[in-house]
This record gives sequence, structure tokens and C-alpha cells, in this order.
Amino acid sequence: MSRVPGWLGRLGAGLSGWGERLERRRAQIESEEGGDGDGDGDGRNAGGARKAPDGGSPEEASDRSAQESSQASTPAPGPVPVPVPAVVVPSRPDPASAVPWGMRVAAEAGWRLLVLAGTVWVLMRIISSVQLLVLSFTTALLVTALLQPTVARLTRYGVPRGLATSLTAILGFVVMGLIGWFVTWQVMENIDDLSDQIQDGIDELRNWLLDSPFHVTEKQINDIAQNLREAVGENTDTITSAGLEGVTVIVEALTGILLTMFSTLFLLYDGKRIWQWTLKLVPEAARPGVAAAGPRAWQTLTAYVRGTVIVALIDAIFIGLGIYFLDVPMAVPLAVFIFLFAFIPLVGAVVSGALAVVVALVTQGVFTAVMTLAVVLAVQQIEGHVLQPFILGRAVRVHPLAVVLSVAAGGMIAGIGGAVVAVPLVAVTNTVVGSLRAYAREGAG
Repeated sequence: MSRVPGWLGRLGAGLSGWGERLERRRAQIESEEGGDGDGDGDGRNAGGARKAPDGGSPEEASDRSAQESSQASTPAPGPVPVPVPAVVVPSRPDPASAVPWGMRVAAEAGWRLLVLAGTVWVLMRIISSVQLLVLSFTTALLVTALLQPTVARLTRYGVPRGLATSLTAILGFVVMGLIGWFVTWQVMENIDDLSDQIQDGIDELRNWLLDSPFHVTEKQINDIAQNLREAVGENTDTITSAGLEGVTVIVEALTGILLTMFSTLFLLYDGKRIWQWTLKLVPEAARPGVAAAGPRAWQTLTAYVRGTVIVALIDAIFIGLGIYFLDVPMAVPLAVFIFLFAFIPLVGAVVSGALAVVVALVTQGVFTAVMTLAVVLAVQQIEGHVLQPFILGRAVRVHPLAVVLSVAAGGMIAGIGGAVVAVPLVAVTNTVVGSLRAYAREGAG
């Protein structure tokens, strides 16, 4: 056997040992640089073989080395993009929330008031268009409130309702007609004497003014009389047209009287069924409250009319007796006027009292006029502080300011008739509102 192959074998073994030492040295250097005490960075141990990081077998180290090589061959990802924060645009507030609270409350109340004012204006226009019809029906309600207790009493005594209604209505209208006829008869009977007494009274007043401390001269009195005559002469056409319009007024008055009579008859006879039919026009949800308020409103109206009649009668009797004993002409017709004007609270008493004082002044002189004024004021004070609180009671009492405003509004809308029905309408409305409020509280409780 040749000796050359043996030599070559030893050389190969020497080179292999030298390579292993180099490999171990490189692994040690990498291990020192990587901070790993168990081996170098590529996972080789001191013997040159790979080992697992947890001290596993060389095969596991070989597999993990292959995985690390594949990961090293994978290209590193690029730089991660930094997210740019989105620009937040502040949202605009709700316009309703931007309005101050006080202004919102004022606006809410304002448009409701506008709607209410528009509704009232439309109602006033409608009432003005059918003024005669409304006044006639309202007057019929007042007369019915005055006569209905008599019908109820007769019915309880066994009189048929139709007969009781007819008797009561006929008796009531006859009495009213007799009162009107009596006033007209007294005025026509005394008009001539009254004219002479007025002329004498004017002369007396003229002489009193000349002797009074007001320093009125005869020339000033003559100038005033001349101006009055000229004013009458210049307005003759107006007076004539007013006389012609008086015919229209009479026709309207007769029409209103007929409507009032028919309405009163039907209300006396069939008032309950008319009220039940009216309730059907009310929404079903509000019907119980309105049904409860109706009888209370009718009681208020009845008490008001009956109380006003009693108070007016007392005023007419006592003031009439006072001016009769003072020898004031037409004491009885003046007493009737006082009775009729008493249906207009506050204002009617002032007008009727002033009329009595003027008649006393121009017919009997200043002293009699002063005494008449004293009688009127005394009776009205007793009425305001004793009679009305005792007879009318608290159920139909209305504040004096409300009385004045309602009378003024009724007079502007419908004249004397509107002034007469204004206060009972306010009294009934007050009762209805109070009843509905009480019903609402009971329902809420």
C-alpha cells in the first residue's frame, strides 16, 4: 500500500481541525458582541455545531438557523407612515338653542297672543255683522234667566210646561210693555209743562250767573245763546237725517223685540234640550268639563239678573220718592229711567242721576238740584256698599275696573245694548273659567 494517501488524509484532518477552531473563534466573537453567553449570533456552540437558544439538540438549532436565514433573506419593511390627525371642524349650534331663553319665552307668548287677538278680532267682526241677532238672543237669555224660576215653580205645582211657559212669557212681556207705555205717556203728558219750566229755569240760571261770584256778564250769556242758535241752524240737515235714521232705528228695534220674544219662548220651554244639543258641538274630551260649567254659568246669570232687578227697583223707588218730595217735575218717569239705567252698572247710575239733577236744576233751581244730587249719591252709596254685596253675593261680583272696561267695550261695539249685556257676560265668563280650572285640577289629582 502506498504511503501518499495516508499523508493526504492527515493533511485533510489537520485542515478540518483548523477550520473548526476558526469557526469556534468566530462564534465566540459574535457571542461576545451579541451579549449571548451560550453561543454566538448565529447559534453555534463551542464545538462548532448549532444549538437551540434553550439548550436543545443540534438538529433543532439547525432548523431554527434555517428559519433565521429565511427571515434575514426577507427584505425589511419600509418606514411606517405616520398618521396625520384629521382637522376637526366645530359643528354649529342649533338656532333654537342659540336664542336667549327670555327671548324664546317672549316669542312663544307673542305668537299665541297674536293668534288669540286675531281670533277675537274675527269674532268681533262676525258679531258686528249680525249685531241685531246677537243682541236679541242675549237679551232673550237675560229675560229667560229672570222668568225661568217662575216657570219652574208653576211646573212643580202641576201646571203643564207649555202652559206655564205661555203664562209666564205673556205676563212678563205685558209688564215690560206697560212700563214702556207708562214712561211714554208720562213724558207726553208733562212735555208742555216741562218746556215752560225749563224756560223759566234757564231764565233763573241766567239771573243766578249774573249775580254769582263768577263775574259772568250779560254779553257773554247772550253770545253763548247766539252760538247755540247758530249751531242748531247750521246742523238742520244733520238733525233731519238723524230723524230719518230714527225710522230705521224704530224698525230695527221692533225686529229685535220680536226676535227676543220668540227666543225667550223657546228658551223657557225647551232650554234643557237646546243645551244638550249645544254640548254635542263640543269635542268629546272637553264635554264633561263644559257640561259641569254650564249649570254654574246659568246660576250666575240668574242670580245676576234677579239681583240687578231688585237693586234697580230699590234705587228707582227711593230716588223717585226723593225727587217727588223735592217737587221735581216728572218724578215717576225719572224713576223709571233710573230703574232701566241701573242695568248698566256704574255708568247707568251716573247717567240717570245726572239726568235727575239737570231736570231739577232747570226747573227748580240750584238748591233743589243740590238736594237732588245728595239724594242720588246717598242711595247709590247704600246700593254699592250694602245692597249689591248682600243681594248679588260673591258669586257674581266683578271688580269695578273690569266693570268699567267691559261696559266701555260693550258700548263701543254695540251701543247701549252692548253696555247692558257686557257685565253679565263677564260675570258668566268668570264663572265658566273658574269651573273649568277646578275640573282640570280634579282630573289631574
